[in-house]
Amino acid sequence: MTQPVDPRANYCYRHPDRESYVVCQRCGRTICGECQTPAAVGVICPECMAQQRATHPRTKPAWVTRLTGSGAPVVTYAIIAVCVVVFILQNVGPLLGVPVTPSLVYAGAYSYPASVSGAFEPWRMFTSVFAHANILHLALNMYTLWVFGMALEPLLGRARYLALFLISGFAGSLGVLLLGSPVQPVLGASGAIFGLFGAFFIIQRRLGGNATQMLVLLAINLGIGFLPGFNIAWQAHVGGLVGGLLVGLIYVETRQPQRRRWQLPLLIALCVLFVLVSLIHFFV
Repeated sequence: MTQPVDPRANYCYRHPDRESYVVCQRCGRTICGECQTPAAVGVICPECMAQQRATHPRTKPAWVTRLTGSGAPVVTYAIIAVCVVVFILQNVGPLLGVPVTPSLVYAGAYSYPASVSGAFEPWRMFTSVFAHANILHLALNMYTLWVFGMALEPLLGRARYLALFLISGFAGSLGVLLLGSPVQPVLGASGAIFGLFGAFFIIQRRLGGNATQMLVLLAINLGIGFLPGFNIAWQAHVGGLVGGLLVGLIYVETRQPQRRRWQLPLLIALCVLFVLVSLIHFFV
């Protein structure tokens, strides 16, 4: 005995006024052309499509994977972003009546006791690293940072690379404190970048790589800082370079698994040494 055919079977379940003879491959409901989503075999309805998306593992867009993947220099991108944002604030701040740059720059006097300098603000040894004088200054530093970050960050890992950058930046300000005029303000990431120079040079030499080109590039960039009329804080370059050399030396000497446990204590000891030198400088 034949069963009567439901006249609604040939109409879209979401649009009863639209006749169709196409069914969803998952649930079997009739769907019109507007409700059809191509699948591997046939088509599926909107409800089945939503269920499939909810249960399917989410994948990141290709550009997100490139930016945040295991080998992507995420810390480098973050530092560049911070420097760009700070530069924007430096230029927008005065228009809003907020002088941003004077509150970020560093001079040796800020490391002296407040009773002598009028303002004891040693945190400027870090804040000055992220501020820049003009767009050319920013562009050159960020391009150099990007070049070295692409090579060093995947090699060292994000935490070690960030430690290298921050310690080198502080060492650059320490060089300004020890070698520069206490009333001459400085700003820029070049001290930290010279630390990347130094660490990369040490790593290349200790691992058997050819460091001749790096040494020539380092000498040229360091020498430019001593040319008159460029207004370059060579003291920060020297300080950052020394800091980077020392951090790089710690990394290569503790790269073996049996020595790895000494890496963090040595980095902490180096930081303590730099802080002590900055604190006792005024009294020596």
